This record gives sequence, C-alpha cells and structure tokens, in this order.
Amino acid sequence: MSDSNRIRVVIVDDHAMVRRGLAAFLKVFDDLELIGEAANGEEAVKLVATVQPDVVLMDLVMDQMDGAAATRAIRQSCPHVQVIALTSFREEVLVQKALQAGAISYLLKNVSADELAAAIRAAHVGRSTLAPEAAEALVHAASRPPAPATI
Repeated sequence: MSDSNRIRVVIVDDHAMVRRGLAAFLKVFDDLELIGEAANGEEAVKLVATVQPDVVLMDLVMDQMDGAAATRAIRQSCPHVQVIALTSFREEVLVQKALQAGAISYLLKNVSADELAAAIRAAHVGRSTLAPEAAEALVHAASRPPAPATI
C-alpha cells in the first residue's frame, strides 16, 4: 500500500507501555501508520498541529491537560482530524465529556486489535464507533428525567 493511502495516526497516552503497545499494534496493519506519540494533552495539541494526522487515539485521564480538553483544542484548531477516545473508564460523565469535546468514537482499552483497526478506519471516513459500555452509558443518561430547574 502506498504511503499516500495510509491512515496517519497519533497516539496520546500518559503510560509509555500503552503507547508502545499501540505502536506495535499499528505496525501490524499495512493501511495504518504511526506518525507521532504524546504523553499528555498539551503535547498532543502541539504535535497534532505540527504533523496533521488523520486520526488521534486519545487517552482521557492524564495530567496537565486531560483528553477531553485536548480533544476540544485539537478539533477547534484542526477540524479535519478525527479523535477516538481510548480509555479504561466507562463512566457516563467521561463518555459525555469526550463526545461533547468532539471525539468521534469512544472505545475501551480492552478492545480487540481488529476492532480498534476497524474503528480507526471508520473514524477516517467520518463514522463513529462506540464501545457497548459507552453506548449503554449514553442511553442511561438520556433515560434519566431532567434535573429540576433552580431559580
């Protein structure tokens, strides 16, 4: 596959071992190319502005700048870049924050390699992928009655 047809990916995670694992995973697929890594949201925003990836795999819980804030900044400055939230957390508030910030997808880190590759490809063409737990959290949030208005 020619380099021009490859999906250019940046990994953002505060754990070096996770970044190494994701980097190794990306090398398995001919159509995916790792073009950079960042250890926190601030690094991610700068890196994305420089390398202009197609897709960012974004951890959510990080020091200095969390994934939701970094996603918001990236989507504002580089609206063509798709962000996939990739986290260990399935809490409703995190799902909502990530999607409201502009993440196209929300996946848990226990996703299979083939599922993650499919989600990257889907994000690249503008399609969303939600972990079943994330979809469940959103349904749960939507089914709750609204909080009473305070005056």
